[in-house]
Amino acid sequence: MKAKIRTILITVCILLALCFDYVKYLAAENPLGGVDGSLKIGYVGTIVLFILLYHFIKQKEVIKSKIVSFLSGLLAFFMLFGASYMKYGNASLVFANFYNFIICLIVFVGYYFIFKYIISLFYNILDKYKDSKWPNKILNVFKKHPFIISLIVIILCWIPYFIAYYPVILSPDPSFQIKQFFGIRSKYNDYVVMLDDNVLLTNHHPVAHTVLIGGCLKLGHMIGNDNLGLFFYSLIQIAVLSVVLAYTIKYMVKDMNVSWKFVLGALAIYALVPMYGMYAISAVKDVLFTAFIILYILLLHKVLSYKGKFKIFDMIKLVLVMLLVILFRNNGLHVIILSFPFLILAVKKYRKQLITVFLIVLVLSTCYSKVLLPALKITPGSIREALSVPFQQTARYVKYHSDDLSDKDKEVIDKVLIYDTLSERYDPELADDVKNKFNKYATSEDIKEYFKVWFKGLVKHPITYVNATVNNTYGFFYPEKTSWYLHTKLDTRINEDGFAYHYNKLNNYRDNVTDYVVNYPKIPVIGLICNIGFNTWMVFILVGYILKNKEYKKLVLYLPALISILVCIVGPANTYFRYAMPYMFAMPLMISFVLQRKNIV
Repeated sequence: MKAKIRTILITVCILLALCFDYVKYLAAENPLGGVDGSLKIGYVGTIVLFILLYHFIKQKEVIKSKIVSFLSGLLAFFMLFGASYMKYGNASLVFANFYNFIICLIVFVGYYFIFKYIISLFYNILDKYKDSKWPNKILNVFKKHPFIISLIVIILCWIPYFIAYYPVILSPDPSFQIKQFFGIRSKYNDYVVMLDDNVLLTNHHPVAHTVLIGGCLKLGHMIGNDNLGLFFYSLIQIAVLSVVLAYTIKYMVKDMNVSWKFVLGALAIYALVPMYGMYAISAVKDVLFTAFIILYILLLHKVLSYKGKFKIFDMIKLVLVMLLVILFRNNGLHVIILSFPFLILAVKKYRKQLITVFLIVLVLSTCYSKVLLPALKITPGSIREALSVPFQQTARYVKYHSDDLSDKDKEVIDKVLIYDTLSERYDPELADDVKNKFNKYATSEDIKEYFKVWFKGLVKHPITYVNATVNNTYGFFYPEKTSWYLHTKLDTRINEDGFAYHYNKLNNYRDNVTDYVVNYPKIPVIGLICNIGFNTWMVFILVGYILKNKEYKKLVLYLPALISILVCIVGPANTYFRYAMPYMFAMPLMISFVLQRKNIV
């Protein structure tokens, strides 16, 4: 009897979580008393769904694991509070009044059991996974030549994007990089104190990427065709990304012996999901960085599963890939520093060689950033790029609690962020307007005094600080929050400086491709492949599976993804696709690691 009552209660909670439009009806200004109780699917549908859920819950076996329970609660928390912050910018949906709290508690329980069943089902599938034989001659041909066949398939499926957006998609960032390369002043020169006013190139964007795209355009400019020069860059980026993705397929087949069904599924994702092909022709630094991160993850797996001798060539490959990660994103060094030492701890057999590799990378990286760039008078990026979180917290504090600040406090803030317009510049989901007014002449003492004021605000109104940070990050954990994920419009700002960049005349064709690309994330189920929050969940779920199975060494493989999530949290923009690219593009590979449970020593 108790089991039946429990099943009924769980079913009711799940039903409310699935059907009740609580975001629409519950709010501080519209408490539960005004709710008409409408359900999304109507009364008949509700009864049918109740019966189906009851029988499903009664018969379904749930994994009894603290990790599964924790993940279920975590995802339920993300759903509930994500809805609140998306609608109201705070947690008032949950805490506005007693009625809201009770309903949200019931909804939380419903989501908890929904995720518990889904995660249990996923883990059961992984537990029962077995390698399968390639069933016919055609697939066996693919098995013999996975790299070249995958590369051909990927390129063929990406061609429609290349035609539509020839020569390349320029968004604001690469456009400003081009300006800097050609010695044209841009806003990024105004954000820093220049080492040399005659050298306008800065390291706000990685110099290696700026030189690459600028050099390709310069080549095209020299032969009288700017579009062709930009297409040279596209070819390099397309080649790098497609080769890396094709290599992951080859690695799954040859080195991991993953099921042919999953391998073909991964290939289909690479070839058909538009984010891959579109970013292959988008000239943002994150594309090459993502490709190098995927290579780095592959090498981590290779070292973990390696049984032979660790040769000089293996060390050189590690050094080169790690340097590429560092050179093509300014936070690439953080990924290396926060992940590679754990590989050293996990692999005793090659510890000396790995320590040597790590030290070489650190020395070369330091020489590059602290010796070479300063010698070339290339100005480093502003410290403001690392301070989005505290700056947003201060801006929100000024907006809602300015009366709590003394004149001295305001003066201190003004020396760093310009106080008078700070509250007006505050955007809960984008820190750019706040940090763009950072005083580049602020001294270390000014910043030290600022943080004293910041800390006083934290003590007085900690919830304001929490709200500021959550508002700027919740979309990375809440799948219903979607935002810009691709730039498709023609950005002609470099043409103001004498260049001739333009798309081709296939406007109708390009519009159709754009419609498909923009609407793909809205497609049920498969659209989640492009969803930032869903991919973040998948990282957590995969890590949970490894912890459940006590395969602790494999955690090293997911550190780059976890570090990327941390970068998203401290970044300036909510639900910004480029910041999540490294773990989104690497997701098929990361899933394959839990399907292959061999060779990790």
